[in-house]
Amino acid sequence: MAERKYTHGLELTLDDQVIIMRIGEMEIWDGADLSLVRDTLYKLIMDDGASAVGVDVTHVQHVPSGFFGMLFDWYERGVEIRLYQPRARLRQMLWFRKFFKETSAGVYRFCDGACIDEEASEELWTSSDGLEPIYESASSW
Repeated sequence: MAERKYTHGLELTLDDQVIIMRIGEMEIWDGADLSLVRDTLYKLIMDDGASAVGVDVTHVQHVPSGFFGMLFDWYERGVEIRLYQPRARLRQMLWFRKFFKETSAGVYRFCDGACIDEEASEELWTSSDGLEPIYESASSW
């Protein structure tokens, strides 16, 4: 890890050309946290020209509903998006299972869904880590 910056309690580091943000040890993010992440991503991408960003979600159990949509918007603009060390509860969320693929130990990269192995995704869905799936079945919606 190289350079460190701090923005309103948000820690930024640079690792292998990816700017990684860490919001702290909060397990549940609220709208204010999402706003901080959104504003920081905007500055990094639009003002500073970052083409690859990551979010360390080591401690996160729950994110606001707009989090994955916001990441998808940046992905559609050509930005590489990574999540670092997501907990089991976050990995079981439908958005996560459909759009993130593990590229190295604990590092997940946003992709268009075509890169996801449906069988591996189903294994993640029925994980035996003691947590119940957040949704019984996506087809029951």
